Amino acid sequence: MADTAQQNSTEQIITVTPEAATEVQRLLDQEKDESLFLRLAVSAGGCSGMSYSMAFDSNPSELDRVFDFNGLTVRVDLKALMYLKGCILDYEGGMLGGGFKFSNPNAKRSCGCGSSFTC
Repeated sequence: MADTAQQNSTEQIITVTPEAATEVQRLLDQEKDESLFLRLAVSAGGCSGMSYSMAFDSNPSELDRVFDFNGLTVRVDLKALMYLKGCILDYEGGMLGGGFKFSNPNAKRSCGCGSSFTC
């Protein structure tokens, strides 16, 4: 019997832009570990109350929602998904200030660095 929490979602509740997916895949390729996937999470803390988290992980949970972005596997646990629904992860390159950026429609306030928010 298939575990529905680990099946790929047909509804993309979160979005990873092609630029972000390409950069994450480039970083994953450097790790040389095919069991790794990208985990997006939210935790208490940061200047605005909640902090975004991105990490490579190899320990799937049955509480994960699984997304596929052109072959990039992204997992978000159900608790974090409440805060990330509609969120867009983007990547902007550049010599000055490039990096990953979260755009979250649920955030009532974000800090200046963009790594934390309040709902």
